[in-house]
Amino acid sequence: MGVLTTVLQHPNEVPALLKMKFMASRLKWQLPSDPHRSFCYEMLQKVSRSFAVVIQQLGPNLRDAVCVFYLVLRGLDTVEDDMSIPLDTKVPILKAFHETIYDPAWRFVCGEKDYKVLMDQFHHVSTTFLNLDKKFQDVIAEITQRMGNGMAKFIVTEVETIEDYNEYCHYVAGLVGIGLSRLFHASGLEDLATDSLSNSMGLFLQKTNIIRDYLEDINEEPAPRMFWPHEIWGKYSARLADFKEEKKSDVSLACLNDMITNALEHAIDSLQYMSALRDGAIFRFCAIPQIMAIATLAACYNNIQVFRGVVKIRRGLAAKIVLETSSMKDVYSTFYDFSNMLTAKIDKQDPSSSTTMKHVENILSTCRASGIPHNRSLFQVGGWKSFDRILVLLTLVILLVALTMFARSQQAKWPYIQLS
Repeated sequence: MGVLTTVLQHPNEVPALLKMKFMASRLKWQLPSDPHRSFCYEMLQKVSRSFAVVIQQLGPNLRDAVCVFYLVLRGLDTVEDDMSIPLDTKVPILKAFHETIYDPAWRFVCGEKDYKVLMDQFHHVSTTFLNLDKKFQDVIAEITQRMGNGMAKFIVTEVETIEDYNEYCHYVAGLVGIGLSRLFHASGLEDLATDSLSNSMGLFLQKTNIIRDYLEDINEEPAPRMFWPHEIWGKYSARLADFKEEKKSDVSLACLNDMITNALEHAIDSLQYMSALRDGAIFRFCAIPQIMAIATLAACYNNIQVFRGVVKIRRGLAAKIVLETSSMKDVYSTFYDFSNMLTAKIDKQDPSSSTTMKHVENILSTCRASGIPHNRSLFQVGGWKSFDRILVLLTLVILLVALTMFARSQQAKWPYIQLS
């Protein structure tokens, strides 16, 4: 029903959705002949979804380094996330994880589904790591050590203040931004960005995920995992779990909007960071998640569904973002679009509305100053006639059949296409 809904309500997103599906299918054939690198890229496709497409567009050396960096930190995160691991076992593993990546014999069974496979066969990641240039190894090991120690700290420390919240997000995401900036610099493709801007890139993404995942995290078994700071949610209720209750809808939305306002503080830094990038593939790799974040914040703002289910941007819209982001003009345009969307949802009676407007106006002002065209929009306005919808649906069916036949013929000719 997801594809059918996209066709009927957002037909302009159908071509991008189909192209993304085809690109994802192609990646399954584009596995290296080396079994260790092959495992890494196959696992990347399973745990990073659409971003695997962007990662694999990076240059060969940097691509391998970023792939391994992502999987190492995903392994670290899997240990942190597994609530069945006793603390006296988990904490030492987190603190020593930067050492285990040098040992292909190391393994630790934890996590679920694809993450369990990653941890069970982590020797593939370690072996690929050991084949990287030392300049990349050093960055990955250092960031892993700092992140592991930070995660260990917050396993036994509550996120009480906004300062705690920023520190936690720094450890689990800001360090990712700092590490990526250092990998980009080590590749010789980019100047070294400041830690402050790199940190903001990570915090913008992490805070968006923390906001979006409220219900999933509060319902985590055997114990909830929540990183909303008490300094914010304590203004609205005595218990964080209260926001799930229908009778608490008003204060739930007020708290949600306050959290989103806090996340918007990092948007300007993110725009500044991206505007300095020179390499096209690195730019796309950085820009696409940031656009996804501002789109998600716009979708979540003042949306009670955050406390009832899952709020995600449409797959078709996500596909358009991936395929149509190629320049800083695209970033300014999409940030402008989604910020306007968020502005339209701000209620002046909301307790944090004035601060929200301040942040949004800063974003809009920055985007206007870039000289973006004001007639561009990712959103379709107006309805389609029944005939148009039927025509698009028939076109979709024909394209799906054609793509399926083409994919089968290509797979028969080339079981895999080796990465350089």
